[in-house]
Amino acid sequence: MSERAAIILAAGVSSRMNADVPKVLREVCGRPMLAYVLDACREAGIGKIYVVVGFGAEEVKKRFDGADDIVWVHQQHQKGTADAVLCCKERLCGFDGETFVLCGDGPLIRAKTLETIIQKHEAERSAATLATAVLDDPTGYGRICRDKDGNIEGIVEHGDCTSEQLGIKEVNPSYYLFNNKVLFEALDKVGCDNVKNEYYLTDAISIIISSGHKVVAVAAMRPEEAMSINTEAQLNRVSEVMRTRLAENVKSKVSN
Repeated sequence: MSERAAIILAAGVSSRMNADVPKVLREVCGRPMLAYVLDACREAGIGKIYVVVGFGAEEVKKRFDGADDIVWVHQQHQKGTADAVLCCKERLCGFDGETFVLCGDGPLIRAKTLETIIQKHEAERSAATLATAVLDDPTGYGRICRDKDGNIEGIVEHGDCTSEQLGIKEVNPSYYLFNNKVLFEALDKVGCDNVKNEYYLTDAISIIISSGHKVVAVAAMRPEEAMSINTEAQLNRVSEVMRTRLAENVKSKVSN
């Protein structure tokens, strides 16, 4: 069994939310949203966690002071998700294992989903495995493009989709597991030829596929897990889901 690490992307700024507080510190049911992502990683048995911070970095680090399994990595300029992961290259260059890449603003993540990704990754012996979700309204999400046999061909960001691709309902909520060496080899080849002029982690998937490596996309996520938080209204909706989940957990423990 390979060792596993996790890179959690927590450097971004959401212009549609309170910019005075780092986005990952916005609270869901009394806890910063980043805390839930850390909990899921720990519960899934991930031993070393690298958190990429940028805006409000010191505030984020202070909030989680004392967590000895976190390595803080600073992204000076927000140039995209691939650039954020590359900030960890020096620290992970000698790591011979598997690396999750997750978003710090996805508090509805579940350890069970991470465990499903691990099981699929090992069973398929893939170089990269990602969990997908099928949404009635996929607006804003990267679309999963598959060939006629159902194999993943790549991921297209919403802003770069053709009219046909916009109709795809299977989306990429950014839950990835990579062979660490293959990941960083691909990231070195990622360019920024897109509408945002950013370096997309999703482009690394296409590069890995074109290099002849096996990539698997498994529809393992509940729609709720894919809920993004970019507005106050979305934060409120995620908080409602979390309250229901926490109440169900308490009820389950009492009944047992």
